[in-house]
Amino acid sequence: MATSYKPTPLFGGALVCDLPANFADVSTLRQVPDHQEVYIDKDGFTSIIFEITERVGSPGTGAEIDGRALTTHLEDLVQDDIDRVKVWNTTPTLFSRLDENIPAYTLIATQAPPPQQEVAGQRTSAPDFTAIILTLVRLEREKTDLLITINVPHIRGEYDEEDVDLQLGKQGKLIGDAVDFAAKIWETFQVKDWNLFKEI
Repeated sequence: MATSYKPTPLFGGALVCDLPANFADVSTLRQVPDHQEVYIDKDGFTSIIFEITERVGSPGTGAEIDGRALTTHLEDLVQDDIDRVKVWNTTPTLFSRLDENIPAYTLIATQAPPPQQEVAGQRTSAPDFTAIILTLVRLEREKTDLLITINVPHIRGEYDEEDVDLQLGKQGKLIGDAVDFAAKIWETFQVKDWNLFKEI
C-alpha cells in the first residue's frame, strides 16, 4: 500500500514539508527541545527528527568541508557508539524548493547495538541494528546546519532478515520506506520564515 503524506508545519509553520500521514508529533506526548521537531511512526518504530544546530566546521563549502561537517554531526548523534556505526554511502542531495546553491548531503549508516545487551545468549528487545538516514542542509548565511534524521530500528521479528544486506545493496522494506520518506522531504521541504534561524 502506498504511503499517504500530509503537509506538516514545523517550528510553528516557519518550515513545512510533507510527512507520512501515520506519523505523530512527539511533542504532544512528551517535551521536545525547542530546536527539534520529532515525529514517530504510530504503527512502527521509525522516527523522523528535524534539528536546527549551529553550523560546524570551516567557512565556505565543498566536498571536503561539508563532508567533515557531516561526520561531525554523525559523531554528535551517536556519541560513544561511533565505533559501532558503519556508513554505507554519502551523496549530495537536491532539495526541490531550496536555492540550488544551498549544499545538502545525505548519508545512510547502520548502528549495531552495544554488546552488553546479549544476556546469557538471549537478546533483549534492543534492535538488531538501527539504520540512520541523515540529511545535512548547510545554511551558511544563517550560520546554521539543519539536520533531518530518520532512525529505523530493526527489531527481530519485525522485519525479514533475508531482505536486508546493505553490502549487496539490499535495503529491505523498512529502509526502503525511510528512503522514500527522505525523498518526499527533499521534494517538499520549504522555508516559509528565514527569521526562524535567528531565533533558535
